Amino acid sequence: MTKKVVLAFSGGLDTSFCIPYLIDQGFEVHTLFVNTGGIPDKEQQAITKRANELGSKKHINLNVEKSLWSEILVPLIQSGALYQNKYPALCSDRYLIVKESIKLCKKLNTKNIAHGCTGMGNDQVRFDLSIRAHGKYNIITPIREIQNITKNVRGYEEDYLKDKGFKVSSLHKKYSINENLMGATISGSEIDEWQEPSEESFVLCKLPHQYPKKSKKLVIKFLKGKVSSINGKRMQGADFLRMMNTAGGSYGVGRSVFSSDTIIGLKGRFVFEAPGITILMAAHRALEESVLTDKQNAVKTQVGQEWVNLVYRGFYFEPLRENLEAFLLDSQKNVTGEVTLNLTPGRVDAVAVNSKNILRSPEGAYAQSATWSEAESKGFIKLIGQSTSTWSSIHQKK
Repeated sequence: MTKKVVLAFSGGLDTSFCIPYLIDQGFEVHTLFVNTGGIPDKEQQAITKRANELGSKKHINLNVEKSLWSEILVPLIQSGALYQNKYPALCSDRYLIVKESIKLCKKLNTKNIAHGCTGMGNDQVRFDLSIRAHGKYNIITPIREIQNITKNVRGYEEDYLKDKGFKVSSLHKKYSINENLMGATISGSEIDEWQEPSEESFVLCKLPHQYPKKSKKLVIKFLKGKVSSINGKRMQGADFLRMMNTAGGSYGVGRSVFSSDTIIGLKGRFVFEAPGITILMAAHRALEESVLTDKQNAVKTQVGQEWVNLVYRGFYFEPLRENLEAFLLDSQKNVTGEVTLNLTPGRVDAVAVNSKNILRSPEGAYAQSATWSEAESKGFIKLIGQSTSTWSSIHQKK
C-alpha cells in the first residue's frame, strides 16, 4: 500500500523538488499551501497548478490570516517585544503551517510529514520542533537528505526536475523574499555580504525620495489591549495590519537591516520591513506606559521578551508560551483608550494618549506640583538610599 505523506508546499524550487522525490521514495504526496498573507489569488492558482503537474495526489490552498492575527499578532503586539530588541518575529507564520499540516495528517490518517527546509537555516528547527510537539511523526526532509550527497543543492534539484521532464524557471532572482501579512524579509546578494542593500530590496516600503512631504496623523483605539478601530474605522484584524502596512510603508516606517544571532549559531543578515507591526506596537506601548503601574511595566517587559524569544527560536508549542500569554492577556484589562500617532519619513511617534485609565495622581504632577512637604521628600530620599549610604560609611576609604 502506498504511504501517504503531507508536504508543506510553497511552489518554490525546494518544495517543487520534494514532490517527485517523495514519489520516487514510494509516497503518495498530498500538498498544502498555507497562505499567511501577501499571496494574491493568481499566484495561489499558479501554486496549485505547479503542485498538480509535479504529481501531487491532492493539493489544498488554505488562508489562515485570521488565525495569524489572533494567535500570533495579538500576543506579539501585547508583548511589545522584538527579538534582539529589533526583529518582530516575522517568521512566526511557520507555526500555523505546521499546525495545518498536522491537521491534514490526521485527516489522512498518516504519520508522515515533509517540508522543504535546508540544513543551513532556522526554519528547519521551527518545523521539526513544532512537529515533534504534536506527537510521534515521521519527519521527511528531502533537501537535507540530498545535502549528504552534493554540495550544489540547487543544481542537483534543477537537474532532477529536468530529468523528470518538468520545467525549471531559468529566472535568477537577486533576492530571496519571504512576504506574509506580518511583513517582508529580504536576503541574498549584497545583503549577505554586509554591504548596503540596493533599491531593488524595497518591497513594502517606498524609496526615500518617494516619501510624502506632509506628515500623516493616525488615531488607533484599543479595547483591553486589542485594536478596535483606526481613524474611527472598524475592520477585521488582518485588514487593520494591511492598512497599516500601506500607510507606514509609504513613509518607510519599519524597515531595517538586521544581523541576527540565529538558532543554529550562525550570523544571518537580512532586511526586514514591518510597517504595520511597528505602528501598532508604538501605539500600544504608549497606551500601556500611561495606564499600567511601574511594576506591571517592568515585569511585563521581561515576560514579553521571553515570549518573543521562545517564538523566534522554535518553541511556539512549548507550554511556557501559553503561560506567558495568560499573563500578557491579564495585564491588558485596563489597556483601553486612543493613541494619536504622527507618521513622518522613517518614523512613527505617539504624540497623544486619551484614556480614562491614565494613572494621573491627585497627589501631584511630576516636576510641577505635589501635596507632600519638603520634609517628606527628604525623608523618602534618605530611606530609599539607606542601604547604599550604609555601605559607603562602612567600606569607604579612609
